[in-house]
Formats: sequence, structure tokens, C-alpha cells
Amino acid sequence: MSSDRVSPKVDQFMSENRDDFERELLMQAVTVNDRIEEILRIGNIDLIENAHKLVAYVIEAKQDELEAFAKKEGIAWAKHSLTLAFKLEWVSAIRRTLWDFIQEYIKQNTDEFSLNDFFVLEKKINSRLDHFLNAFFISYSSFKDEEIKAQKNLVENLSVPIIPITPTTSILPLIGMLDYYRTTVIQEKVLNEISRLHIQTLILDLSGISDMEHEVIDNLGKVIESTKLMGCQTVITGLRPDVVRKMASLGIRFDGETKTLGTLQRALHSYL
Repeated sequence: MSSDRVSPKVDQFMSENRDDFERELLMQAVTVNDRIEEILRIGNIDLIENAHKLVAYVIEAKQDELEAFAKKEGIAWAKHSLTLAFKLEWVSAIRRTLWDFIQEYIKQNTDEFSLNDFFVLEKKINSRLDHFLNAFFISYSSFKDEEIKAQKNLVENLSVPIIPITPTTSILPLIGMLDYYRTTVIQEKVLNEISRLHIQTLILDLSGISDMEHEVIDNLGKVIESTKLMGCQTVITGLRPDVVRKMASLGIRFDGETKTLGTLQRALHSYL
């Protein structure tokens, strides 16, 4: 038994008053009460049972179990998009209810508690609950960060769809808005794929791009220059008239080794 354990008698008192604890907890957390069944159904998260588990770990000073439980809870809440504010409200209700029951226990056993004992008890319980919340928040945030990173990678891969059409030739059709960030992503993805797939000819189809700013056009030129350094020829197709006019007015030209064709169909006819 750990010397940091609150008291076996307090543990027993909480076990004996388990049902009363549940009733008061639900009174303390009115808004949470309305969603208990929904959360159990959606995320298989039993708020009541988990509240009892949290209280037991705190009272019994099971630090390792408390931290593991916090991490597991953080992942579960993040996975099912339950809010941090909702969790804070629930743990605050558990904290208030636990202290109400400890207060009742002390009233019934005043001879066992000095003022110093009470402050030691208060420090133990509140620090463990705070530790639980801290571990929960870190776990929750880490899961969300990884989720956002995975979604970002997925979007980036979808926004740079390099399609092999022969062992040495691939197509990169670009659609939608082309900004500075996306051209930076394109450059990184193109260079990696040229190395991985041993691409010798990259057909860059811009027919789905309606407009490009000066900075983007300049950056696209850097992408083409980079592919040349990798030993890959770039073929540009589908340049729209307004983009060509903007390039001409800005004095921007592709180098002589970069081929341009009117349509993707012409490029496919030439390289297939």
C-alpha cells in the first residue's frame, strides 16, 4: 500500500456511498447529465464509471494508472471530437462532489483529522486531479495535432496528383487556386517523385488554373528549374490566355528547354 494513499477508511466510505456519489455528481453537472447516454452511444465512453475510476485512482494514489487513464481518455475524447470545455466541466463536478463526500466523512470522524491532516489531504487530492487534467490535455492535443497533420498530408497529396503514364513519363494536372504555399508543396512533391519514380518527362497541365499571381508564376519557374536539375524535362500544357498575357507583361518566360503545348491531349499524343 502506498504511503501517499489518502486513507483506506475514506476509500471504504466512497465505496459504501457509491450510489449517493453518482446522484450528487449528476446534480452537480446538469449539462453533462443530458449527454451521458449520447456519449456512451457515440464514443463508448461511460462517464459515470470513469468518474468512479478517477476517484479511486486519486484516493488510492495509483499514479501510473491515473496517468495511463488520462492518456486513454484524452485520445477517446479527441477521436470523437468532444470538447475540452465539456471535460473541464465534468472533472470540476467530480472534484466538487468528491470534496462534499470527504467533508461528510470528516464530520463523521472528526477525531481522526487534525487541521494539518486536512491540508495534507487537500494537497494530495487536488494535485492528483490536476495531474490527471494535465495528462489528459497533452494526450488530447497530441492526438489532434497528429490528426491535423495526417489531414494536411492527405490534402497535399490530393492537391499534387502525379500520375505515371509510362515508366519514364508522368502527368501533374493542377486544378483550382495556385498560391505560393501550394507551389512550394508542388516543388517538394515533384522532386521526391522524380527521384522515386525515375521520371524523365513531367507533363505539367495548367488548364485547370485560371489565374496566377506574379510571385506564384515566379515560383513555378523555380519548380521547372529544379526538375531540370534532377534530369527531368518539363512539358507545360493548357496555359490560359490571361495567364500568358500576365507572364508577357511581367517579362516572365520559361527557359528554352521547357516545352509548351496547347492541350494535354497533344502532349499525350506526343509522349504515349
